Amino acid sequence: MRVRLHASDPARRQELTALLEASGHVPVHDTPDVELCDLATGTTVPNEAEAPMIVLTNRPPPGDPPAGILSREVSARQLDLAVRAVAAGLLVRAPALRETNGFAPADDVTPLTPREAEILRLVGEGLSNKAVARRLGISVHTVKFHLEALFAKLDATSRAEAVAKGLRGGILEI
Repeated sequence: MRVRLHASDPARRQELTALLEASGHVPVHDTPDVELCDLATGTTVPNEAEAPMIVLTNRPPPGDPPAGILSREVSARQLDLAVRAVAAGLLVRAPALRETNGFAPADDVTPLTPREAEILRLVGEGLSNKAVARRLGISVHTVKFHLEALFAKLDATSRAEAVAKGLRGGILEI
């Protein structure tokens, strides 16, 4: 992905550039696929963005929420996954910042059991039912049982829809 970086501190800019490049993303100054803004003290989110914006912050940014909000202590893997998710049109929220700006999980969603949440996480990693069963030491039939239950709770009709709703609702995190 082509990522335009907004960071006022040169050392931080270099650190974030290295994280992006290590994940195969290309920092650009022209038209980006995603914009990444590091909100250090005294920095503000750019008024106009040409692409979906990910904000790195330790407190919720004021105004309309961007497509992605992550902690400034983001790992390389989290940043990579967030860039890919935001470019695909998904919303990304760090657990500590999730309940800000109207993105709290819906109250009418039936909570998943710990096992259902674990299976949803593994499905989100791209594992097949058979691979999930092997990883958890359970049968494929048990995996299917849990998937049917979580599909019903999330009102999802596919694995992809369940993962997307899990991300949006705060059940899953990147």
